[in-house]
Amino acid sequence: MSYCLNPDCHRASRNPVGENFCQNCGSRLLLQNRYRPLKLIGQGGFGRTFLAVDEDEPSKPYCVIKQFFPQAQGIANTQKAAELFEQEAVRLEMLGKHPQIPQFLAHFEQDNHQYLVQESIDGQNLAQALQAEGAFSEKQIRDLLNSLLPVIEFIHAHNVIHRDIKPENIICRSDGQLALVDFGAAKYATGTALVRTGTVIGSAGYAAPEQAGGKAAFSSDLYSLGVTCLHLLTQAEPFDLYSFSEATWVWQDYLTHPISRRLRQVLDKMVKMATSQRYQSASEVLHALNSPPNPGTRTPRFTAKSAVQSSQAASPRVTPTSTSPMSNWRCVYSLERHAGSIRSLAISPDGQLLVSGSDDKTIKLWHLVTGEELFTLKAHTKAVYSVAISADGEILASGSDDKTIKIWQLKTGRQLGTITLGNWLSGDSGCVYSVAISPNREVLASLSSGGTIKLWNLNTGREIRTIKARNSWVQAVAISPDGQIVASGSDDGTILLWSLRTGKLLHTFKGHSSWIQSVAFSPDGQRLASGGEDATIKLWDLRIRRELGTFKGHTQSVYALAFSPVRSVRGVGGDRTKTPLQELAFSKGDRTTEAILFMLGDQFQRKQGLGVGKMLASSSDDRTIRLWDLNTGQEFCTLRGHPSWIHAVAFTPDGQTLVSGCGDSIINIWQCD
Repeated sequence: MSYCLNPDCHRASRNPVGENFCQNCGSRLLLQNRYRPLKLIGQGGFGRTFLAVDEDEPSKPYCVIKQFFPQAQGIANTQKAAELFEQEAVRLEMLGKHPQIPQFLAHFEQDNHQYLVQESIDGQNLAQALQAEGAFSEKQIRDLLNSLLPVIEFIHAHNVIHRDIKPENIICRSDGQLALVDFGAAKYATGTALVRTGTVIGSAGYAAPEQAGGKAAFSSDLYSLGVTCLHLLTQAEPFDLYSFSEATWVWQDYLTHPISRRLRQVLDKMVKMATSQRYQSASEVLHALNSPPNPGTRTPRFTAKSAVQSSQAASPRVTPTSTSPMSNWRCVYSLERHAGSIRSLAISPDGQLLVSGSDDKTIKLWHLVTGEELFTLKAHTKAVYSVAISADGEILASGSDDKTIKIWQLKTGRQLGTITLGNWLSGDSGCVYSVAISPNREVLASLSSGGTIKLWNLNTGREIRTIKARNSWVQAVAISPDGQIVASGSDDGTILLWSLRTGKLLHTFKGHSSWIQSVAFSPDGQRLASGGEDATIKLWDLRIRRELGTFKGHTQSVYALAFSPVRSVRGVGGDRTKTPLQELAFSKGDRTTEAILFMLGDQFQRKQGLGVGKMLASSSDDRTIRLWDLNTGQEFCTLRGHPSWIHAVAFTPDGQTLVSGCGDSIINIWQCD
């Protein structure tokens, strides 16, 4: 049937398909001689919404027609309403290029009524999904936030406040992706408009208190999204989730499924009544949701520990789990001059310099042997989440929550350049979680909070290409030692292998039950390790593309992984680990002696149980570092003593020293006796 758009027609829905004029009132049924209304699907705000078909296209796709109709709501100021409807068309044209916002198709006037036409999103809205499936789980809420927050940050970057985020305006498309619809209440927020009292618009229960007073802010959308999550988690109406007598939210009393403390904290902050106590941007929410909580800071100091001090009960301790000689590790000293959590560590190829990135917005360079602080780099304006050093030891790259990557000369601490992210359409909408440099020092890979990997020319700072998994949120990234492969870990528990040269997806590993927090290549590039929120570590063979095994021992998320290094030489039998005697034989060209020494070295390593290049270190939210024998897959040592989660570990090039950084601003230096 065709639907008549004349508001005064009493038989609007009774026109057979194919008719061009209403059989009751004679009004034209086609808009612009191409858009045929089929049925009324909604009414509110300043208009009515119709499902329609575009008869001008060969495939006759569905679309949505919105008719300006303020009389439906009894709006007295029709001139103001007309202006807002006109503004909605302008906003949709500007924002509709985002894949999770309906595409704008047309805006025109016909028969003294204004119309806009946009893409039809095929799928259920979340209110319908809640009614059909019941209360949402924590994973569903996390997926919702990770999907929609980048969209909200995108519209905020265009100075638009949606002002009507609620379950009915979030649609789950047939491909599983969420879309944000209905920008009829949206507000263009210039600097003066943010402080000026405006029109009171929004849906009762979901609108932030300042929005009810006509002073919507960007954080108002975060409040509405938070309340939406509370409703989906509990199936209770928003007004029932707030105690007016106690002036506090009581939503946790209505939970039907248990949720983690981290998610509770995030949601509580999203729905704070005071705007100053809420998150101020969508990227802040993403960071809080997907990163460990921030512990308190400690008094900065440098502590050197003697062998006697290291054995005392209050010092970091080691729990051997095997009789391997490599199980005898101890903490020799600690660095505590940062004023915030340690997020990342990197060690120079010569083993002399340690670089640390922190929540205190600084990068520190240390002399690893003496513990002396050499430089403090202060160019970032927010937390530094990742640092990487080039293979030649010349260049340092750092990624931050301030949406920039900074390039430094390592030995002098001089800043060489800045790469600024912020391409909203490509998904780079937030902080830089990870950076990695290719072995030839030509390519820099970055991972942003939008789940997008970008490859940059390190020499020019220009973007080479963008890599984005279609249906997942990337959490970790690493580049293979030969510079051919980029590995990324996703929130759906998969590891994706990409060609660094072409950006083509090469392979997908599946096995983790939850999102991947860390990935690392072995020094020979033949294996890949992945650590997950499921507290497991998996080892993958890159040659035959299959899982080698699962390491279990941690009790919480695995945040960082590091293989012990391998120094190798092309000789008999291919690339092999060299001892000093083997290096001497190689330098003299004595291939027979070299081969014999390799054989004896292999026999010695088998006898001892472990050697350089045979070890994997992992750090976790459970405040432990675990060392694994890659020959057997068994844990042989547990390092304890950090007072908080451990977000970074790194080996020195000789494999005899391990450095770890934790959430309580402490860097520990561990050595094997």
